[in-house]
Amino acid sequence: MKIAIIGCGNMGMAFARAFLKFDLVKKEDFLLVEKSLDRMESLTSFQPGVITGVIGPQIGEYDLIILSVKPQDFLSVSEALKAVVKPNQVVLSIMAGITIQIIQNALDHKAVIRAMPNTPAMLGMGITAYSASPEVDINQLRKIENLINATGRSVFLENEDQLNAVTALSGSGPAYFFYVVKAMIEAGKQMGFEESVAALLVKQTMLGSYHLINTADKSLDDLIKAVASKGGTTEAALRQFEAGQLDQTLKDGIIAAQVRSTELSKG
Repeated sequence: MKIAIIGCGNMGMAFARAFLKFDLVKKEDFLLVEKSLDRMESLTSFQPGVITGVIGPQIGEYDLIILSVKPQDFLSVSEALKAVVKPNQVVLSIMAGITIQIIQNALDHKAVIRAMPNTPAMLGMGITAYSASPEVDINQLRKIENLINATGRSVFLENEDQLNAVTALSGSGPAYFFYVVKAMIEAGKQMGFEESVAALLVKQTMLGSYHLINTADKSLDDLIKAVASKGGTTEAALRQFEAGQLDQTLKDGIIAAQVRSTELSKG
C-alpha cells in the first residue's frame, strides 16, 4: 500500500514511525507533506520517505491519504487536496471534531474514515476508535485497521457520533491521568519527599496498578476494598475523596469534554 500523510506533527509521525517499524509501507511508497520548514528539516534527518512541502498531483498516486493537520487548518488544506484526490483513494482523518460529512463535502470525495487516536500511540500503546463512510469497502477497512493497530489497539464504531465521546474519554484521557499523577506527586512533596522520590513512588504505583487491573480476576470495587481496610489509611483518603465528590467531578469533566467535542464537530 502507498501512503501519504499530510501534516507531520506528533500524531502524524507516530503513525509514520509505526508503519515503518512494522514494515507496513516501503519508504519509497511513503509521502510526507509538511509545510513547516523546521519540521521538514527534522524529517529529512529521519528520512522516513519522500518529503514535500506542498500538496501536489503526486498525491493522486497513493492508495491512502492520512489527514493529520490541525482542525483549524483543514479548510486551506482541503482546497488544495480537492484538486488532486482521486475516487479510488481512501482518506483517513485523525483530526479532532471534523466529521466524515464535512470532509466529504470539502473534498467532494466519498471514501472517508474518521479516527480518534490518543498520544500513547507515539509509543505503540495507543487506542484508536474509528468510523467509516459506506463507500469504504470491507477490504479497504481491514487494511487500514491493520495500519492503525500498529500504533496500539483499535475499535470500530458503526455510529460516528460516538467519536465525540471517544474524544472525551480516551482522546483526552491521558491528560486526566497526568493530572491525577501530578496531584499525587505534589502531595508527596508536601509530605517531605524530594520530587524525584515522590515521582518514582507514584509512577511505579500507577504502572503496577494498571497491571493488576488487567490480570486480577476482580472488579474495580473489589480491588479498592483489597487495599482499603476498615478504619485504615486508605479509607481515610477515600472518605475525603467522597466528601469532595471527586468521582462526580471527574465524570462531569469528561462529559464537558464530550459536549465541547460535539460543538466542534458541528462547526
